[in-house]
Amino acid sequence: MSDIPKKVLITGGREVGGLTSFAEAIAEGFWQLGIQAEVIPSNRIWSRWRDLRDPDMLKILSTTSVFAVPFARRAIAVAHGCACADVQGWGKLIGFLATYKLTNMCPHTPLVAVSEYSAIHLVTIFNVRFEAVIQNPAKRVFFTPYDGPDYERRYITYVGRLTPAKNVHRLLPAIRTVLDRTPGLRACIIGDGELRAALQSAFADERIEFSGSLDSSAVREKLRATRVFVSGNQTEPFGITYLEALSQGCAVAMPASGGGVEIRPDLIGLQVHLLPISLEHDGVVAALHRALDSTCKPVSLANHSAATVAAAYLKVDAERNLPTRRWISRKLEALEAMDRIEKS
Repeated sequence: MSDIPKKVLITGGREVGGLTSFAEAIAEGFWQLGIQAEVIPSNRIWSRWRDLRDPDMLKILSTTSVFAVPFARRAIAVAHGCACADVQGWGKLIGFLATYKLTNMCPHTPLVAVSEYSAIHLVTIFNVRFEAVIQNPAKRVFFTPYDGPDYERRYITYVGRLTPAKNVHRLLPAIRTVLDRTPGLRACIIGDGELRAALQSAFADERIEFSGSLDSSAVREKLRATRVFVSGNQTEPFGITYLEALSQGCAVAMPASGGGVEIRPDLIGLQVHLLPISLEHDGVVAALHRALDSTCKPVSLANHSAATVAAAYLKVDAERNLPTRRWISRKLEALEAMDRIEKS
């Protein structure tokens, strides 16, 4: 088995956002480190049996593909969070937990959590063991500096799936109240899902745009015209969209729980504003007004660059392999030097 993997195979989701954003971003990171990477849907892992058994290829397996762990050589399993039983059902929750316990039974496959929030809940409630916590990356496009004229920031924006667990249906009444009180302000709901048609019907308002799913460049452009990015998932495992919004200079309004709170706790009350966990209307309205009054600027998120996060996974794979860890450090130093030259 080679010290540095010849290739990395990453399983992602089947839609824009969530697992797909994670998988695409981390694949970018491996390419920046000079290692080939490929993203495939979780349900295709069984068709890649030879790769699954290849000790020279590192596999990063998301929750829905972790049942392949007993058959994999050189793999890292990732716990992105846990299903919500009230929304997604007990069957899915039990399935998630079964994959984590299965990984713990396979001593050669480390399990990694994407946030301390996810890890502490799974450890204390279900006694799941983790090798490390590695926070998620943002795609390189969100680190690209903008040197054009300033955007007019006139949006409250949501980016993500339109499903019950995301609570967009609970946020929109408060958002509409804020629009009524703030002339010229608009709202943009980016994403798709089972609730989209119902939300568009219930909140038919020319000030509220439902744009559907957009690619990363289009999301970045909309965030540059956004004053407040809002999220309603109280059990968000991490929140890549929080990284994207902060990188583009948005204020962020998020529930006072979930993995997103640990991204930049020093900005809470300044550029990050906490919604009541209950998401009750008046509390959400008050938090949105505080966010609108924020003085914001793009936030440096160097620790969440794709290359830095990919290197963290390589370090887990390398364990005590000192030469490999030195190789990773040299690669990161070279990339940081290149970034400094580009910015200058």
